[in-house]
Amino acid sequence: MRLEADRNYLLCDYCGSVYFPEPNADGVRVLGEASPLGCPVCQVPLAHASIGDHRMLYCTRCRGMLIPMDVFVAIVQDLRSHREGSVDAVRQPDWREMDRRIRCPQCNQTMETHPYGGGGSVIIEDCENCSLNWLDYGELDTIVRAPDHDYLDQAWDLSRVRLES
Repeated sequence: MRLEADRNYLLCDYCGSVYFPEPNADGVRVLGEASPLGCPVCQVPLAHASIGDHRMLYCTRCRGMLIPMDVFVAIVQDLRSHREGSVDAVRQPDWREMDRRIRCPQCNQTMETHPYGGGGSVIIEDCENCSLNWLDYGELDTIVRAPDHDYLDQAWDLSRVRLES
């Protein structure tokens, strides 16, 4: 069986059958083929994987995810449409993670470490040069389960404060 480019299944060249691996406990469908890129945390080869119809790379050891930035947004939107938010997803980030420095598996430059701005109070790494995000185990779930920011209400409160001043 071989991995089809940009697909979330394997194809048998002999009989033409299609195989969709079952998602693991993290909801990740590990497609069984190693990528040439290594995990920035464990240094083991990352595996081709998918969440829903979206391809990414996944570490089978530490369960971290290397996700293209445009795919990351689509994954979060898709997962949020199927899951309910949770109050227990609201927590303070572990600020010690801001000191961590990992290298981009693609270009080997130090990835930028910063709080994710879309909810979930997690610290993520990204490489602007390669347009890749690195998420440690559990961070995607925390982001997806976090309540959405209500920017309209925030803007209304801000404008009301300015008017009262």
